[in-house]
Order: sequence, then C-alpha cells, then structure tokens
Amino acid sequence: MKILRTRIAALGAILSTSLAMPAAAADHPDLSGFWQLDGRAKPSAESKALIAALPKDVVLLSDVGAPEYPAGNYGGLKPTPKALEAIGKWDPQKEYLPRNICRRPSIVYAMQGPFPIEIDQADKLTVIHLEYFDMFRVIYTDGRSHLPPDQPHTMTGNSIGHWEGDTLVVDTDHLEAATITNNGLEHSDKVHVVERFRLSADGDTLWATQMFSDPVMLENLGARLIAWKRVPGQHVYPYECDPFEYSKD
Repeated sequence: MKILRTRIAALGAILSTSLAMPAAAADHPDLSGFWQLDGRAKPSAESKALIAALPKDVVLLSDVGAPEYPAGNYGGLKPTPKALEAIGKWDPQKEYLPRNICRRPSIVYAMQGPFPIEIDQADKLTVIHLEYFDMFRVIYTDGRSHLPPDQPHTMTGNSIGHWEGDTLVVDTDHLEAATITNNGLEHSDKVHVVERFRLSADGDTLWATQMFSDPVMLENLGARLIAWKRVPGQHVYPYECDPFEYSKD
C-alpha cells in the first residue's frame, strides 16, 4: 500500500508540473485531445511516410483493431527458442482466473487496444492517458536520458521523446515482461520500443508506428501502424476492471 501511495503521489506531482507548464511549442504540432482508435482509417501521406521510416526488415503486424491471431500465428514475428518454450506452457484458460483477469499489459499490447487515449502536451513533456486499465504514460521531451538500467521496470516503462520535424519520436525501455500477441507470445523486460506519432494534414487523425525489438524473445523486428480519430469534447472513463466479471474460476 505504501508503494502504491508513493506512485500515486509521484504521478500527481508529474501531472501538476505538466499543467503548470506552457502549452506545446508553436513550432510543433499539438497532439493534445481525445483520440478514439480508428481501425478503418484510410492510408494517407502521413501514414505512408511513417511506414517508409521503418527498417526494411521489420514485420508489420495486422492485429490493430482486428481479431486476435490464432494459436501458432504471430503475424510474421519469429519467436526465439526461449519464447517458444514459454508459448508451449501457456494456458489461455488461466487468463480468465480472477488473479489474472485484471492484470495490465504493457504498452506494446495496450496501445493498439480498442480503447481511447487522451493526450496532454506541454513543452517539456507529454502525458498519454489510456482508458485501457487507466494507464498513464509520461514522455519527457526535455533532453534527458533514460533511467539507469537498475531502475524499476513497469508496464508503461521509461519514455523519452524528441521532435523530428512534425513527428514526435518516443523511445521506451524499462518495460516489464508482458504480452505481444494474445496467444502466448510475450516480450521480456529487455524489450525496446520506438514510436513515431504524426498528425494528418487536417488534424483529425493521429497516426503512429510502434516498433519493438527484444533480443530474448524475438529473432526479428516487429511493428504496428495505429490510427486514432479526434473526438472533441470527450474524455477517457475509468476502466474499473472487475476480476470476477469475466473469470471462469
């Protein structure tokens, strides 16, 4: 309980600092607002540019806003022997136990989930509030480096960002081991995520690529292309997960 109170207090301090900061710099697009996942967004010049910026050997997953991959299908990702061993022990029925049903995923899986996000952008940091499991991401754009390797890992990790023209580039490490695809393939705590966020020309669609590498669990690079639609005047709601609502125990 003491750890939880400490984390809540720290988050409160971060958000208070964000609110006290000046608005997003005028020379950068403002990503602030409420964004609903848009699985039907049509390709645009911005999305094509983001895909073109990915490495040539990356595997682009197609599970955003779509049905989960069936057993044994990882969208082209190549699990390592260690990952295959873990997959062999994975029991989907255990996911519905009360102790697991409300367990949060990491941002690798959560960002593409069918839930909205809300962004507050300031000059030196950006906060992304995911409705999914009430997760908060704090992205520092003040030039700092990542935390030392021995610092705690979490499901949101440690994110630092910078602007490349009109694209916000976010680099995340310090993530706990968690789901990649919801059929037994998980990443380790050595996963490294690089995201690129870019607004459409009309400002109504937010595009992002999420690229991840994991030397422990993957033999190749994976990525997702994600789109959100701006919905003015809306806000995320509490997730309020009930461990007994869907449990099968």
